[in-house]
Amino acid sequence: MESGFGVQRRAGGGSPAVGASQRRRKMPPRAADYKLQVIIIGSRGVGKTSLMERFTDDTFCEACKSTVGVDFKIKTVELRGKKIRLQIWDTAGQERFNSITSAYYRGAKGIVLVYDITKQETFDDLPKWMKMIDKYASEDAELLLVGNKLDCESDRAISRQQAERFASRISGMRFCEASAKDNFNVDEIFLKLVNDILSKMPLEVPSNELSNSVLSLQPEPEIPPELPPPRMRCC
Repeated sequence: MESGFGVQRRAGGGSPAVGASQRRRKMPPRAADYKLQVIIIGSRGVGKTSLMERFTDDTFCEACKSTVGVDFKIKTVELRGKKIRLQIWDTAGQERFNSITSAYYRGAKGIVLVYDITKQETFDDLPKWMKMIDKYASEDAELLLVGNKLDCESDRAISRQQAERFASRISGMRFCEASAKDNFNVDEIFLKLVNDILSKMPLEVPSNELSNSVLSLQPEPEIPPELPPPRMRCC
């Protein structure tokens, strides 16, 4: 019985020729030119996790649980013709986790210090966080002060001028306000920070010098080894 399907076969039983476009393999994605670590610090409840998740996943959770220890997310961005793989660390704001989170300051190329514009105590805590930066972070780390929850303008407790004055007393610190909920200024926070980091780095970095800007995914030790004496960035 003849088959009901009109399939034509090539002479010799060979399979149909495969076009060149079908044989062509997909090119692997270009490797990152830089791998940078950024950490987000600040008191409990200021919205550190919300800022990170808005930037990396474009999501916002109204009832985020407090971070225990540290968490991180990865996002790849392109700036200045370079591909940058960002590892963003979200640190716990509670003091009992300081011995753990302090280890993550050392490899950070950028530090985002966050306060809540509606809570005076989170702004009053900023000098405490600066002491942590001075004690554990590199002098070359870029600093950015962020007043979060701009969507709660009617409940504002800290004026923009107060924050600008604080930032002006810290060498090299930038300042901006943002809203993770409304997705206002969030991308700008991280992209500006990365741009500032890149501006300090050579355009071409020899492979044997990348160790300073490549972050291992292995966890850091709980207590940092011998650290240099603290430097005071502010008066």
